[in-house]
Parts: sequence; structure tokens; C-alpha cells
Amino acid sequence: MLTVYGIKSCDTCRRAKKFLEDRNIEFRFHDLREDGLDIQMLERWSARIDWERLLNRKSLTWRKIPEADRGDMTKDRGFATMLQHPTLVKRPVLEHPAFFAVGFSEKRFTDFLAKTG
Repeated sequence: MLTVYGIKSCDTCRRAKKFLEDRNIEFRFHDLREDGLDIQMLERWSARIDWERLLNRKSLTWRKIPEADRGDMTKDRGFATMLQHPTLVKRPVLEHPAFFAVGFSEKRFTDFLAKTG
């Protein structure tokens, strides 16, 4: 089953959902704020992609974190920060056994659909 992780109010997540809906692709949406984020999800994702690509360093939430806390970010500190502030996860996260992506790209999503038939 395809799962899209994001936040309902995120424009990029809405675009990804619309892309999938327009193509009648069945998926489940997991809202990181409402449905939660846990360490198992972050560990599972980081097994498929470098953990730093999960951390949205361009977000307003990131800029609100004190500079001293942002410097020298390790995987453990990054995960702890994302668990405390789920809006730090770069969105959407698209998870499927055959495909994994962070951020919306129509080309990547189209390539995914071609691979999974």
C-alpha cells in the first residue's frame, strides 16, 4: 500500500495528493501532526534515504530553532528534533515497498507509477 506522509495544510502535500487522485492511485494519507511521527518511521525511512534529506532546513520551524541547537546536527539529534517538531520533516514522504521519495516531483511520481504498473 502506498502511504503519503505530510501535513494537511502543506501545499506541496496537497499537490502530491491531487496528482495521485487524478490518476486514481489508491493511497493512505498520514498527517504527521494528527496521526503522529515516531522513531520507527524515521529509522525505516533513513534505511532508504540519507537521514539529512528528511530534515527540512528551509522551514520556518527550522529558523525558529536557536542557532546553537541547529549547529553540528547528528542523526540522533536530528531525529529528536523532528520528533519534537514534525513540521521539520521534508514533505511529502511517499512510501511504498517498491518506491520511496521525499518531496513532490511529478517526474519521480510518474516514474514510480510506471514501475509499479
